[in-house]
Amino acid sequence: MSSIISPEGSLEVLSQQEVNRLQNTSQNGLHDLLRRCALAVLNCGQPTDDSVAILEAYKDFDIEVLQQDRGIRLKLTNAPAEAFVDGQMIRGIREHLSSIIRDIVYVYNEIQHHNRFDLSTADGTTNAVFHILRKAGTLKPGRDPSLVVCWGGHSISREEYEYSKDVGYHLGLRDLDICTGCGPGAMKGPMKGANVAHAKQRRKDGRYLGISEPGIIAAEAPNPIVNELVVMPDIEKRLEAFVRLGHGIIVFPGGVGTAEEILYLLGILLHPNNSDIPYPLIFTGPADSAAYFQKIDEFLVYTLGEDIRRYYTIITGDPVAVARAMRQGIDTIKEFRRNQQDAFYYNWRLTIAQEFQATFEPTHEAMLGLALHRQQPKHELAANLRRAFSGIVAGNVKEQGIRAIEAHGPFVLTAEPALMQRLDELLTSFVAQGRMKLDGQPYTPCYVLK
Repeated sequence: MSSIISPEGSLEVLSQQEVNRLQNTSQNGLHDLLRRCALAVLNCGQPTDDSVAILEAYKDFDIEVLQQDRGIRLKLTNAPAEAFVDGQMIRGIREHLSSIIRDIVYVYNEIQHHNRFDLSTADGTTNAVFHILRKAGTLKPGRDPSLVVCWGGHSISREEYEYSKDVGYHLGLRDLDICTGCGPGAMKGPMKGANVAHAKQRRKDGRYLGISEPGIIAAEAPNPIVNELVVMPDIEKRLEAFVRLGHGIIVFPGGVGTAEEILYLLGILLHPNNSDIPYPLIFTGPADSAAYFQKIDEFLVYTLGEDIRRYYTIITGDPVAVARAMRQGIDTIKEFRRNQQDAFYYNWRLTIAQEFQATFEPTHEAMLGLALHRQQPKHELAANLRRAFSGIVAGNVKEQGIRAIEAHGPFVLTAEPALMQRLDELLTSFVAQGRMKLDGQPYTPCYVLK
């Protein structure tokens, strides 16, 4: 369909320069980025995670930002019909489009092309993440800790999806809110369950916060339950936003993206400065997922040491126990931050080293050069393993990564032999369990291990 619509939600008026930048199709413009993200949002609900396939299917789609007397309007040409009902765009999709424009413009003007933040320093990056979240209206100073970050795979079984929904339901009954990567699967289930529970509890201010970045949005559009959407400029700032905002994290079964997130958080918690900071972390899934978490647990213990187990709890087949444990953990967080006079809405105290903040571009050269051995501090090994998994995610679902694989073949990873064997076993198990892609086709690895 083609239509001209008004933005919905928190989008402010734009300057003529900002509008021109969004219309600019040159390499320095923002039009292509806006087009890719907008198309994914409009294509919400379609079972695919291949951003290149989406772009190929809608080659003639375009979006134009129009500056008018009463503010901006969006002109859509040949947009997916699923985004409309009787000729009117679904309101939630209009909100997501507005959020995308807001964050793309703000990040370009204030973060990427401004001297306001020194992104080469840890403090500068943390401040940049804070300001992006504040601009989006995500920080809620008047609320008690309640935000549970849920990580897990987009390509999961029906049983795992229903389980994630049950966990979300029991979290919602306990006045807890949900924050996810905002895509399908284990990111949609907890929001859906919490939404029902909040309705039963007559809780009208339930939060369903989605945090994404352009490469992921282009492959995994925000699910329609998301009522707050924030677009971070890259995966590293997205992960920091999760950790700074969240009051506890639940990990459901997933693939390499989930492993990346686990290693990111554990690498942070392993930093000596964070040894006394409580942060509830639960791995959970249906009873049948016990073997999956055993594989994850074995890999973590081998790479990061036996002591790593003190940072997480594994609970399978019991959504009520998960919700109770998380409620208790967040109550502990509330007491800790109150005693330390820390903010509830942003975790300033947590130390995040630069190796977890620096943007990693998963080129073939960068992937080959990763130091994957145990003769380095554990938090540095965690950072490098996180980068390896991040590269595989890019090769699986992100347009730039997919095109790099098509042009130059699979990424090559090298590691010490024993670690390589453990890594191979873990990745092979993800493939065997169908955790790499949504389309149901046989998975062709975007990596080789040597």
